[in-house]
Amino acid sequence: MTTQTLPQRSNRTLLTGVRWETYQALLSDLAENPSKQLTFDQGSLEIMIPLPEHEINKGFLGRLVQTTTEVLGLEIASLCSTTLSREDLQKGIEPDECYYITNEALVRGKINFDFTVDPVPDLAVEVDIISSSLNRLGIYGALGIEEIWRFDGKNLSIYCLNDGIYEEQERSKVLPILSKSVILNFLQRRGEMGENALFREFRKWLQNHA
Repeated sequence: MTTQTLPQRSNRTLLTGVRWETYQALLSDLAENPSKQLTFDQGSLEIMIPLPEHEINKGFLGRLVQTTTEVLGLEIASLCSTTLSREDLQKGIEPDECYYITNEALVRGKINFDFTVDPVPDLAVEVDIISSSLNRLGIYGALGIEEIWRFDGKNLSIYCLNDGIYEEQERSKVLPILSKSVILNFLQRRGEMGENALFREFRKWLQNHA
């Protein structure tokens, strides 16, 4: 096993030659330590310590999803940053946020998940201020996550899975009321007013466009 500390702001470490059992043991050991995020892809393990900018944007996007479903009267189940992994694929990832919306009824009340049997979340949120050294979209695609929102601090991308390949879209498939431009507009205005005031405005926008 080799270790590489990535140069950008030193918040990521990449390990190679890691066994699945080692990855599982680290997940267990770090279960009570949410300050570290693990990504595994066929023997490569990336350990990331989120920066404040990452956490701020993650929380805002999560609240945006939750507010949208509430105003539209949609049921939702959140797995937050729960590890999504499959040993048969040798892949595992911890999204910043993830939600069941379309498939919420299929997992309602569940506590334990087996993603070789259970559906995966419909939507995952990725805040990637510092680019990952691993192909996170490839991991999500292999697991079958239908939609990814990826925000890099400036630009927002919406990726929808089509025949196993992510295609960038202008509008959410899971929450079609939301376009990339609408989401980005509210993200960019976060520093202009208090967050609660901004979300009151967002609620009014949703009500007017529902």
